[in-house]
Amino acid sequence: MEHLNQLFIEAGTLMLAGMVFVFAFLGLTIVFINVVLKRLAIKFPDAVIQTRSTRSNQKTKQNVDGISPNVVAAITSAVTQYRKQHNNPSSTDKTK
Repeated sequence: MEHLNQLFIEAGTLMLAGMVFVFAFLGLTIVFINVVLKRLAIKFPDAVIQTRSTRSNQKTKQNVDGISPNVVAAITSAVTQYRKQHNNPSSTDKTK
């Protein structure tokens, strides 16, 4: 039994050492990448893209969306009526 305890202690120590090594390696990798990116950003800056501001009004919004609210209301109403008619069992759909 003493031999088994010694093996568990050794396995735990190896696991802890491995986890510390991986954590340190990943931490150093992140630091290294950030340092390299900062140096490259100084030499190769990103281009600044200028955008034009657009006025937003109701007509522009309707044209962007493509469908007016009146059309959406008409389609919704039609779908609702269709579902009411076809979900209720009618007297003509008798199964023998």
